[in-house]
Amino acid sequence: MKNVGALEIITPSDREIMMTREFDAPRRLVFDAFTKPELVQRWLLGPPGWSMPVCEIDLRVGGRYRYVWRRDRDGTKMGMGGVYREIVAPERIVATERFDEAWYPGEAVGTTVLGEQGTRTTLTQTMLYESRDARDAVLKSDMEKGVAASYDRLAALLAWPGARGVEQRAQPS
Repeated sequence: MKNVGALEIITPSDREIMMTREFDAPRRLVFDAFTKPELVQRWLLGPPGWSMPVCEIDLRVGGRYRYVWRRDRDGTKMGMGGVYREIVAPERIVATERFDEAWYPGEAVGTTVLGEQGTRTTLTQTMLYESRDARDAVLKSDMEKGVAASYDRLAALLAWPGARGVEQRAQPS
């Protein structure tokens, strides 16, 4: 597999950010990478120098997730979590998002949609914020650099030969 796409970011409304990226991997494998803690911890790290010591996922409607990142050089921690509102495996996940130490006002709702064509998956993630000010605060941050780095890591994980074994183990018997 290869990295087939760059991150594209648009603002479809005054409260939304939409991020799109294509991966050369089947949708089921990309879905697993978003929903299995042992995989999420390997790619959802933002810019280099961060790790994720806490990754808890209760993948069901009403279930919660919790992520805590740690900046390796000084131990700074950043935590966030939310509640799953909708799960349609392997196509769609809708969940809330709130940071422990808010750097934008309020709670956001993220909708992740995975479209498959052949062996490629197009990921579209739309974040809906409580206000234009909240969306603009996110746009002014280093969010784009962190998301791009994470998605590059995800592309590398999906290209790892062992990733196909993870996908096969995830299939029902």
